[in-house]
This record gives sequence, C-alpha cells and structure tokens, in this order.
Amino acid sequence: MAARSIASLTVSFGLVSIPVRLFSATEASKSISFNMLHKACGSRLKQQYICVKEEVIVPREDTVKGYEFSKDQYVIFTPEELKAMEEAGTHMAEIVEFVPLATVDPVYFDKAYYLAPDKGGAKPYALLTSALRESGRCAVGRWAARGKQYIVMIRAVEEGLVMQQLMYSGEVRSISDIDIERSEVKPAELKLARQLIDAQSSEKFDPTQYRDEVSARIEAAIAKKVEGQEITMSDAPSAGAQVIDLMEALRASLDRKPPKKGASAPKADDARKPAKRAAAAAEAAPATRKKAKSA
Repeated sequence: MAARSIASLTVSFGLVSIPVRLFSATEASKSISFNMLHKACGSRLKQQYICVKEEVIVPREDTVKGYEFSKDQYVIFTPEELKAMEEAGTHMAEIVEFVPLATVDPVYFDKAYYLAPDKGGAKPYALLTSALRESGRCAVGRWAARGKQYIVMIRAVEEGLVMQQLMYSGEVRSISDIDIERSEVKPAELKLARQLIDAQSSEKFDPTQYRDEVSARIEAAIAKKVEGQEITMSDAPSAGAQVIDLMEALRASLDRKPPKKGASAPKADDARKPAKRAAAAAEAAPATRKKAKSA
C-alpha cells in the first residue's frame, strides 16, 4: 500500500523555497499493544481521575492543568493561557545552517520523516539533495508544529531527503554525568579486540538482517490463544560459564564461529500468518462447538 502524506510544508534556505510532502518514516502500528481488562469478566477498563483529597471521581470537564512549583503547591493555567503560549504552526521548515553530518551525534535523534517534493518542488528538491550529498553536510533548522517548536536536521539519503527531529541540548544528558571507571588497555588485548571486530565486520548496516524475536514470539502466542491452545513456557537459555580472563575471552570469541545475523528469528510476515488463520478458526469455533454439542 502506498504511503500517505501526513502534512505539507515548505523547506526554505536563502531565497530558495521547496514545497514538500511529509511522510512518517516509522510505523507505530507495528508494535503490539495490550488492553487492560477486568480479571473477573474480561471487560475493558476505562481510566478515571480520582481526587486524592476528597476521594471522589472527577469528570474530565472539571479538571484543570497545574504546574507543581513546590511540594503539593501548584500554579493553575487555563486552556486559553496554555493556547496563547503555544507556537503557531507555520508549515515552514527554515534552514538556519549547514554542518558536517558526522558532527551531529545520533544521541540527539528523535522522530524521523521522509520528505518528497510537492507540486513544483522537484527541481529545487533534487538540487538540495545533490548539494547535501556532495558536501557531506546536513541542514539544521526550525520547524513549528502541534503547538511546539522543533530543531530539525535534513539529510540526504540514497532516494531523497530525511527530516530528523532533534532533541534540545537540555534534553540530552552528558556522558560526563556518569561515573565511568578508567582502566588501562594492554596492546595485546587491543590487538585481539581489533581482530574480533574485523572478523565480524560488514560493509554496511543492513537492518533487514535483524528481526524482533520478542514480537514474533508474542504474535505466535496470541495466535495460539485465539485458537484455544495452551502456551507452554520454554526453558531460558543457559548463560554459560563466565570467563574472567579478558585475553581468554577474546581468544574464545575469535575461535567461535559467529552466528548468522537474524537467522533464528522468523520473518515478520511469517509470524503474522498464524494470527490470520487463528482469527478464522476463532470465528468457526462457536459453530463447531455447537455441532459437537448437538451430536
């Protein structure tokens, strides 16, 4: 199924404007979610707000938003005050600067979007894509949407442009905040570690080699549950003996044949097929049970 655009905006740098369409690069719908049910009857549960002081249920229309500035002390904001502080959406991603792509630490990466040229934007879109690719740089700018202002990075990929939301500096902790014990690395240890890295190196990252084994197991379990089967828990894999000597561990790692990436995980499509069959079986199950009962 063809991807659907979620918004239209204009990317501007200098006096050049590029009309583009925005597409989400990720699919949250692929994740498996569970609903909260009443254990006794299996009905869906709904959330309610309870006043901790009066111990009564408070309807949503009687709630307000407040900021806790001190323990149990709040300043209250009306919906109009909150709306006035929101950033007005401009449908514009304004490029502020161009920086070397390698200087943007991926720890700042947030949500990603694909950009495609909109009507009349094919030529400037292709120009910016080629210029970014040849320069090894990315564009950094601002984008306002949904009442907020975001830092965005626009980078060239093989097929076009990706706009990546970035975290603000205050949202990312420094690694210097972590207490990391320093230890001396011996030349022989470093040599073996480099050999191990070389032995398991690939020319490029291929995400299709990795599959979510946990989701596959959950989908298979859901299919069994729908079909009325019992689930048996397999034994946890043994961790193996802990090797204390670092050199011994490196040598053992080099001697061991590395497993093929993603070989043990079923394909996502294969994992979903049983669920469809299970759903059909579930629909037919009442009729089957009725027939058996009458017999």
